[in-house]
Amino acid sequence: MAYRNKTYVAFASEDIRSYRLMQAWRANQHIDFNFFDAHNLNLALDTSQRETIRRRLRERLANTKQAVLLLGDGTRAKAARPSAFLYYEIEVIEKLALPVVVVNLNGSRRARSERLPARLAAPYYTVSVSFQPKIIQYALDEYVPRFARNLGVRLPITGPHFYKGEVYRTLGL
Repeated sequence: MAYRNKTYVAFASEDIRSYRLMQAWRANQHIDFNFFDAHNLNLALDTSQRETIRRRLRERLANTKQAVLLLGDGTRAKAARPSAFLYYEIEVIEKLALPVVVVNLNGSRRARSERLPARLAAPYYTVSVSFQPKIIQYALDEYVPRFARNLGVRLPITGPHFYKGEVYRTLGL
């Protein structure tokens, strides 16, 4: 099995611009933001067969340490459609018990169960943050290890969570 050190970024196709912006943050030497992008591996082309794309998505997720879900206005609806690749991605994320940092594209800092894909609303333990590189990086560094420790406890933390304002202030946000 390959070393699981990558970050998988899941998003509705309508939110591809936000994903591209995350890639730009990573490339900008003046922004402290980095992730080892699982999307750079095993390219699945738009012309590929549906099952080929699903197999490649699963391969990417199997080599993933953590996931980021870009949460836009249409994410919940798209994630509810079994024909959508986002539905499949979230299904595999849940089966693999991957930590999920939910990134609110609308700028909200709070967790909103009614906006989350149903599989991630409860009891799945997630953390929600605003769409800013510092808080996303903080969540990847802080929440992901906590998620792993949480898997083995008798009374695990469940459901969607978010960071209080003090964390944002400490990060200068």
